[in-house]
Amino acid sequence: MLSEGPFSARLHGLAEYVLGGFLIASPFIFGFEADAAVAIAVVGGVVLILMAATASTGPSLSGIVGVGVHALVDALLAAFLIATPFVFGFSDEAAPTGLFIGVGVVHLLSTIGTRFVQPATPHP
Repeated sequence: MLSEGPFSARLHGLAEYVLGGFLIASPFIFGFEADAAVAIAVVGGVVLILMAATASTGPSLSGIVGVGVHALVDALLAAFLIATPFVFGFSDEAAPTGLFIGVGVVHLLSTIGTRFVQPATPHP
């Protein structure tokens, strides 16, 4: 399953750095009013950047987090971002609600579509 997607692990890692930076900057760009939305955006962005920097695939800095853990954390973070506006009670604020749901869906789809492990090639 982790070797079937159309996106390379390198592209996925680069996208995580960009998405993490965007999440960190988003409360200040879009003027989030809810304190919970600001905190979750900043912490979520830091988690994304840390995962990209410590993964054993892609443009990692250390390679200490295994592929399975990386994919699991990505899926859990995406689900958390989608649920966040409703769980933390700021779903009436359009900017963070749309951003968290959009980023969560895009990140979940990119995680599903990533080749984290190169398929084994048979030796002749």
